[in-house]
Amino acid sequence: MENSSVNQKIINGLERISKAFRVLLWEKSKLYKISPIQIQLLIFCNTHKKEDLKVSFLATEFDLTKATISDSIKVLLKKELLTKVINVKDSRSFTVQLTKKGKEIVEKTSDFTTVLNQSIDFLSEPEKGIFLKQLMQLIYQLNQREVISTQRMCLTCYYYKKDGNQHYCNLMEKPLKNIDLRIDCDEHQILQN
Repeated sequence: MENSSVNQKIINGLERISKAFRVLLWEKSKLYKISPIQIQLLIFCNTHKKEDLKVSFLATEFDLTKATISDSIKVLLKKELLTKVINVKDSRSFTVQLTKKGKEIVEKTSDFTTVLNQSIDFLSEPEKGIFLKQLMQLIYQLNQREVISTQRMCLTCYYYKKDGNQHYCNLMEKPLKNIDLRIDCDEHQILQN
């Protein structure tokens, strides 16, 4: 019973952090008259490879349906925050990219996590590393239970190895400290079971 109580406290804590994230995102959303998911899509487009910016990839990334992502993209195209880039080999396929106006919105909205960053800064570097590692383990477990989609993080990567408490990246050919672990890696290769 005591373990269940501790689990519930952790769940309650995660819910409160999630609430803070939603509140901060909604504040920016109201300012610029676009939805929270649209802000997240714009920020994602600014920080990820162009070839990943397809409806199917975005749907998987955000754990939403293709229809929901398509609707958000249509709005962002109409508001001229995104533009379509048609695939020359298949005219039905396209990626999206930020327009100048879209980049301006990203600059104005991507700081919505500032308060969270300031709160995390109260942790020491070793505490941040432990927290990151534990957070990744929780995300990994949720992924394994198919609650959330594949994550591009070290724990699910082909290149990642762990020997005891030591993390190692075979791609970079170097050991990793907890704070070096990546939760969103462009070089991620899915670990095949």
